Amino acid sequence: MTQPDTLDGMPKRLWSCTPTRLDTWLTCPRRYRFTYLEHRSKGAPWAHNSMGSAVHAALRDWYVAPSAQRTPAYATELVERQWLSDGFRDTAQSEAWRSRSAQMAASYVVTQDADEEPVGIERTVSAATHGMALSGRVDRIDLRASADGGEELVIVDYKTGRHPLTSDDARSSLALAIYVVSARRTLRMRARRVELHHLPSATVAAYEHTEESLERHLGRAEQIAQEASAAEQRWRTDLEPLATSVADGDAEAIAAVDAVFPAVPSTGCSWCDYRRWCPAGQDASQEIASWTALGARETD
Repeated sequence: MTQPDTLDGMPKRLWSCTPTRLDTWLTCPRRYRFTYLEHRSKGAPWAHNSMGSAVHAALRDWYVAPSAQRTPAYATELVERQWLSDGFRDTAQSEAWRSRSAQMAASYVVTQDADEEPVGIERTVSAATHGMALSGRVDRIDLRASADGGEELVIVDYKTGRHPLTSDDARSSLALAIYVVSARRTLRMRARRVELHHLPSATVAAYEHTEESLERHLGRAEQIAQEASAAEQRWRTDLEPLATSVADGDAEAIAAVDAVFPAVPSTGCSWCDYRRWCPAGQDASQEIASWTALGARETD
C-alpha cells in the first residue's frame, strides 16, 4: 500500500532538489526520467566536459594550497595533473587542449589575489524554503567588503565554455540565485552578488540581486519543483510498474509514461547524454562528435 506523504496535522515533507535537477525537468521531462528515476546509462563523454572538470579541479586545489604556493606555474601543474582525455578525438587533440587549458588557468589566477582566503571552495550550501530543501555546490564563495562598510558573501561560478557571458546571464541564472539563498542560510551572512568568471575571455559577468529578484527565482523554482515532485509521485505509484511494458514497445504503456514525462525534442538534443534512448530526440537532431563543443577554439 502506498503511504501518504503527510499525516493529519503534520507539515508536508520538503522535496529535495538541486539547480541541476530543476533545470533538467524544465528542459525535458523525459531526460529527467532517464536521469533520476531510471538511471539509464549515458552516451560517450564529452571533451568539453573533460576540459571543464580538469580546470575546475585545478582551481579548487589552487585555493586549497598554502598562499605561497598559489602561483601561475602551480595552476599549470594542477591542470596537467587533473587532465582527463575522455571525449577528445585523439591524443594529439587532448594534449593540445591540455596545454591551452593550463595556460587559461594560469592567466586567470594572475588576476586573483593569492593571499585572499575564500570562505568556501566547492562548498555545499543548503536552505529549506518554499516547500523545497534546496542544495548546491558552489565553485567559490568570497567574503568581500560591502558598500556600507560591512562584509558580504559573493558567489563565484567558473565558466569554460566558448561563448562570453553577460550580466543578463548572471541575473537570469536560477542556479546562482539558489546559491545566494542557500549560502545565506548555511553561512548566516549577507549575500546578493553573483559572478560568472569566464576563463576563455578573461571576463566577469556580475549581478547584484535584490530581495525581489531572489523571491522571483524562488517562486520559479517552487513551480518547477511542484511539477517534478508530482511527476515523481506518479512514477512511484502508477508508472514504474509499466517500465517493462514500455521496454517491450507496448503503445499504451508508452503513451501513459509520455503523458507525464514528455520529450521536448529540438536541435539541442544533439548534446543530450541520453539521445540514444530517445527516438524523438534522434529525429530532431544530428549526431555530433564528442569534441564538437570545442568549436572555433579547435586546433589541428
